[in-house]
Amino acid sequence: MRQTRRARRTAAALACTATLALIAAGCAGTSGGGGGQGSTGTKAKPVTITFWHGWSAPNELAAINANISAFEKLHPNIKVKAVSNVTDDKINQALRAGGDNAPDVVSSFTTNNVGSFCNSHEWVDLNPLLKKSGIDKDKTFSKAMLDYTSYNGDQCSLPLLGDAYGLYYNTDEFKAAGITAPPKTWSQFEQDAVKLTKSEGAGYRQLGFMPLYHGYETTTEHYAAQYQPTWFTADGKSAIASSPAFADSLKEQKTLVDKLGGYQKLSKYRSSFGDEFSAKNPFETGQVAMAMDGEWRVSMIKADGSKVHYATAPLPVPDNQVSQYGIGYQTGTIAGIAATSHKQAAAWEFLKYLTTDTDALVSFANAISNVPSTYAALKSPKLEKNAQFQTFLNVAANPGSNTTPSEPNGDSFIVTYQNLGYAYESGKVSNLQAALKKTAGQIDSDLAQAR
Repeated sequence: MRQTRRARRTAAALACTATLALIAAGCAGTSGGGGGQGSTGTKAKPVTITFWHGWSAPNELAAINANISAFEKLHPNIKVKAVSNVTDDKINQALRAGGDNAPDVVSSFTTNNVGSFCNSHEWVDLNPLLKKSGIDKDKTFSKAMLDYTSYNGDQCSLPLLGDAYGLYYNTDEFKAAGITAPPKTWSQFEQDAVKLTKSEGAGYRQLGFMPLYHGYETTTEHYAAQYQPTWFTADGKSAIASSPAFADSLKEQKTLVDKLGGYQKLSKYRSSFGDEFSAKNPFETGQVAMAMDGEWRVSMIKADGSKVHYATAPLPVPDNQVSQYGIGYQTGTIAGIAATSHKQAAAWEFLKYLTTDTDALVSFANAISNVPSTYAALKSPKLEKNAQFQTFLNVAANPGSNTTPSEPNGDSFIVTYQNLGYAYESGKVSNLQAALKKTAGQIDSDLAQAR
């Protein structure tokens, strides 16, 4: 699973989802399998809800279908009709159209769309439902996960498994270079990356680390997370020009680019890399000795039959923040209830099961090699893990781990910041602070229109 990060609701849906009290009263009629917004079905008249999700691989489908079957055994009056391999565009079209064919429960891999889902009220605010069910979200989910599943106080989605980022390193190459432990700070990381780099002619026989922002997971926001950034001020303005995290992380990346051979040389070497999600991934082939990546790589290395000997660790932190070592960037799958659904009570029972039942989350995480999304699931003895995977569980549980916030125009502000990163690493930008101020102004202008 990887995540990257729409907008009208009918008058009937607005009236029916304004409060939990209306949901419990069943203000809308029934459709399909019967049962209203306040109904979870009866033995004589069970309710059928539709669940749209994006999983499509055989192991993923088997895992989600197993959870559906387990839920139906616990709730014999609720039947779940699952529709797989659904994109956000299809979800948005269906929610705008409404009707009997629209989904009741929806999930998405695109956390960057949460702001628009919440702001448009296409997905139901789950805060009243969580409260009624006695679920303390702050004690159930990490702050980072709550940040990427809500917008402006509207908890319109919940996390359904997650991703955490860390460092993969080649233990054979570390030993050959005389490096005895993974780097904890960026200055240590720079030294190790240089030691691990083996030039060959005008290129490389091996590169210590690929720092470029187009280098798969080495994105601007993943670097910035290690500096504990503040993306927006209290009044909603972009903070990338005022929060030191952004200038510092951009400068660190540029330092790595320069020390490892320069933008042009690195870019040429990057063009020789195979697909990120294949056995030709450069870390698996030995083309790079260290990589910034997510927890899913552990199972992929095994499945690909890679012969690389490796270990994992948290990503480095700034030298003056070494006490924060262990943090990382988080994201994940989100799930919610369609505001157009006429069966929201039954939909909530299913969504609650998927996102808060420990055994359901652990079995799903084990099947698709993702990080569980509740504190309880992270601690479950049933969770399959090894030393390499444990790193990402620790990152997910670390209170300092963070994410990019949700905004109503999706990932527009992230893309704008990324474009600055591309320009800076390639030498097209020399006055970084001026460029940060200009970029912040563009983000503010774009958000003013969206808000």
